[in-house]
Amino acid sequence: MALLKKKNKEIVLERYYAAPLETVWKAWTEAERLAKWWGPEKTKVTDCEVDLRVGGRIYIVTEATGEMGKYAGTRWPMEGTFTHIDETGRLTYDARSWQEGDEEGTTIHHTNDVTLTNEGDKTHVRLHVTITRIGTKAKLAAFGMKWGYKAQLDALEKLLEG
Repeated sequence: MALLKKKNKEIVLERYYAAPLETVWKAWTEAERLAKWWGPEKTKVTDCEVDLRVGGRIYIVTEATGEMGKYAGTRWPMEGTFTHIDETGRLTYDARSWQEGDEEGTTIHHTNDVTLTNEGDKTHVRLHVTITRIGTKAKLAAFGMKWGYKAQLDALEKLLEG
């Protein structure tokens, strides 16, 4: 596989949600809830599987909607394996994401560590993403992951408020 191996790229995002910790945990770990907010703007989730156990699989496919113009119909799978789970407090998974039809050049390998804590009447979420390898055609996508994750966390907030 054609992958660049450079210095790891780290993304750390933190948010506070006006929702109970258990509700936020379920939004991250139950496929039907995760599918409602996952993915960047102007995409929809077409497939979502969560086998919540160490060694279990997480698999999500986002697809560009018509609002993305020439990219409409483009699909981006993400497949990972849970490596650490503390019930309602923390989950970690190693994953790879790519653009369907060009897995060789577009794969991004990343580790995602999500920590949830009670902070009064809010839930604090800390997302730490470490990008470890980037496909030769995926540099721009890796650069844009920070904004994609920010959009996802905004969508999670809207879901929790609704």
